[in-house]
Amino acid sequence: MKRIFLVLFLLSGTINLFSQSVDSSRDIADTSVLQSDGDDMLFVPESWDISLDSLQNSWYIQHCTRKSNHPGYEDCVPVSDAVYVERLSKLDNLIELPYNEVVRRCIELYVVRKRYMVEYMLGLENLYFPMIEEALDANGLPLELKYLAIVESALNPTALSRAGASGLWQFMLATGKQYGLEINTLVDERRDPLKATYAACAYFKDMYKLYGDWHLVIASYNCGAGNVNKAIRRAGGKTDYWAIYPYLPRETRLYVPLFIAATYAMNYYANHQLYPVATTLPVATDTVMINQAIHFDQIAEMLNIDKDLLRSLNPQYKRDIIPGNSKPRAMRLPTLQTYAFVEKEDSIAKYRRDELFTNRTYVGENQSSSSSSERITHKVRKGESLSKIGSRYGVTVAELRRWNKLKSNKVAAGRRLIIYQDNGRI
Repeated sequence: MKRIFLVLFLLSGTINLFSQSVDSSRDIADTSVLQSDGDDMLFVPESWDISLDSLQNSWYIQHCTRKSNHPGYEDCVPVSDAVYVERLSKLDNLIELPYNEVVRRCIELYVVRKRYMVEYMLGLENLYFPMIEEALDANGLPLELKYLAIVESALNPTALSRAGASGLWQFMLATGKQYGLEINTLVDERRDPLKATYAACAYFKDMYKLYGDWHLVIASYNCGAGNVNKAIRRAGGKTDYWAIYPYLPRETRLYVPLFIAATYAMNYYANHQLYPVATTLPVATDTVMINQAIHFDQIAEMLNIDKDLLRSLNPQYKRDIIPGNSKPRAMRLPTLQTYAFVEKEDSIAKYRRDELFTNRTYVGENQSSSSSSERITHKVRKGESLSKIGSRYGVTVAELRRWNKLKSNKVAAGRRLIIYQDNGRI
């Protein structure tokens, strides 16, 4: 085998998005180079390196893992082509896992050059793979597609590419919304492992209807259907991945080989003296539904939970706020803390509320910078009219109707009216 050198550099480029027809959800712009002694070059998407770096620097790695030395750990025993072929052939997969020189180079990226990162991903496997497999199975998809998340994000739900692709499945914003993921200032469901996985399943099903070939589905996930279609045309209509390989964007050519390599590495890690990193992340968790706005600080302090653990279990909440006041929201907690939260939810919601939630729901009109608005509740007495009430508090009938959503000037005795009184008027 030729000796392989890994040289990293950054390129700029463009991102294809999903338009009238499904076109792309991927970031294919930036690349790094896997170069041999010959003239051929293979370009690895830079997002692959960024995802590994992001995982390495994550809170999970820094605080929830424990590596230990093992005998023979540094020994990278050479593996022959025949052994690689035999091992791949023994995996019970629906998706074809062929072997060639390109696949070998990608396998060595995982089990030789980035072997320590494979150990971290093995530590996360029990946290994410059962959920991903359940979603794939529910959609009738091959379970081995779970290994695509290894290539995409290194199983890091907060991974963010330079082009803005985010989450476990690296959705671009427009494509995420196209597949029903909510993305706003407070919430980014691309970072919700469960919802993003179901969105990815929908994409896989759409692409399989289009191509009927899993390698082309995987390629389209990286560069978009438009680029795959162009490669098919340039290959004279051939629809085999390896036939269109030379015509794909160079950043995409390694995408299927990387998938095959990740599948190999996650199954045969022990044969390469790799050991799953021990993790203290709680595997046993439960979900509770939140129907009011709650801040992570409230939960962390009242239940004595590390706030970074809350962030790790609920990465979709970008600013530590669960906006359950707009619609019911799911929150994931360690199982033991789930029961405590249910018992103390009201107390938690009230704790430091005025300090943590400063958004005003009303600001009175025509107020000077020195005046302030006070909310008052007035119970209508028999014989009182809106005009009389307005005169008492120094507000107009129109204001009373707007604040209380009244359709006319009539108001029944006993009704409670909300009034915003400008202290500057008195």
